[in-house]
Formats: sequence, C-alpha cells, structure tokens
Amino acid sequence: DKDLTILFGFRTKFGGGKSTGFCLIYDNEEAMMKFEPKHRLVRLGKVDPVERSRKAMKEAKNKGLKIRGTGASVAKHKAKRAAAAE
Repeated sequence: DKDLTILFGFRTKFGGGKSTGFCLIYDNEEAMMKFEPKHRLVRLGKVDPVERSRKAMKEAKNKGLKIRGTGASVAKHKAKRAAAAE
C-alpha cells in the first residue's frame, strides 16, 4: 500500500544516474503512527506541524544548554509536567 510506505534518506551518486535511500513498509496505520518519527509524519501530511515562533525555539534551545548532566532529564520532566498542567 502506497500510504504505508515511507521513503527517506536519499543520496545521489556522483555523476548522477543512481540514487540510494531507505524504505520502511508498515503493516497498518497504527504501527506507522506509533513508530515513525513525527517529522516524517508531518512530511507525509499525516500529522499537522507544530507552529512555533523562532524566538520560542531559540529560548528553549538556550534553556537546555544551561542545564548539564543528570539535571537535564529532571528539568525536561518538570517542563513537561508544567506544560501538561496548563
């Protein structure tokens, strides 16, 4: 089925004429939604992209850079819980 086939990671050979890439074929749509990364599902049009401002992305990146070591996972967990509570 064309809808359950995911093509990605294509590279062209020098000089052209040949390309190589990866393909994943899923048994059903539930399996595809469970295992496929969100960015590839957005590319296929199965999931709507998350709209974020450039500033919000940069602030999140810089906040993550400030935390090192085991505290990073704790901070991510707290941020998720805070977002879920809102």
